[in-house]
Amino acid sequence: MSLENLPILIILVLSVIGQNQSVSLAAAILLIIKLLGFDNWFPILENKGISIGITILTLAILAPIAAGRINLRNMVDSLATPVGLLAVLTGIFAAWLGGRGVSFFQISPDVMTSLIIGTIVGVSFFQGIAVGPLIAAGMLSLVLGLYNKFGS
Repeated sequence: MSLENLPILIILVLSVIGQNQSVSLAAAILLIIKLLGFDNWFPILENKGISIGITILTLAILAPIAAGRINLRNMVDSLATPVGLLAVLTGIFAAWLGGRGVSFFQISPDVMTSLIIGTIVGVSFFQGIAVGPLIAAGMLSLVLGLYNKFGS
């Protein structure tokens, strides 16, 4: 195994130590793809992976509605509470940040490494989940935009 594989191996080890199955599985699959010589899969994963992952995440979120555990009445009732309205606003803000994050990843791929390291630490040692890089990139984009506008 070459030194080229060391970063993904470190991520695999850290995620195993931190007992994070999602990151461990992802790192192991990528390492296996690399070791088997299927490097031509990486551009596909880079270009389509986020979209496929978001689709799978959305399926999981919508499943209770499709299963009938959440109905239209539940949805309307939740909007009639202050917490429900705040949840809608928070959801809008998080989705907007995630969108900024995807764009930021595309124009600043060099920052991706630091965001991924932060996400791995958050997931592995602070009980976070791996949706963090998109939101983190959106937050970073927002902070950098504000700094560039108002900073010194």
